[in-house]
Amino acid sequence: MNNNSDFVISSPRISYVEWGKIIIEDQDSYKDVKCFPNGARTWDWSETGTKHTPGIQISDVEELLENGAEVLVLSKGFYEILQVHPNTEKYLKAKSIPFYNLQTEEAVKLYNELRKTKKVGGLFHSTC
Repeated sequence: MNNNSDFVISSPRISYVEWGKIIIEDQDSYKDVKCFPNGARTWDWSETGTKHTPGIQISDVEELLENGAEVLVLSKGFYEILQVHPNTEKYLKAKSIPFYNLQTEEAVKLYNELRKTKKVGGLFHSTC
């Protein structure tokens, strides 16, 4: 018998990443993508005013948390140009949300590993 408390809603698997393209679960293709427990969607930087510098905004990560993520993986891009805004780092630390900020390919590897056991969310940038 399965105990519902043991059930973890799985975040979608990233099946492929290359410059300019991220494929989720062998189906949907994105340039930049937000992944969270039980979903994914285009990460449109214009929604929150995100730019490479000063970087990922609080509002970018809030959606992941609102959708049940308990740990976050934030990508820096292929050439590690994308930053995390200092206020975003403070926000996550104040909420005791563990997060990783890695080069995109490394971020995808870690995210895919964490999704097996954690409610993970991620922001993935497929260029710079």
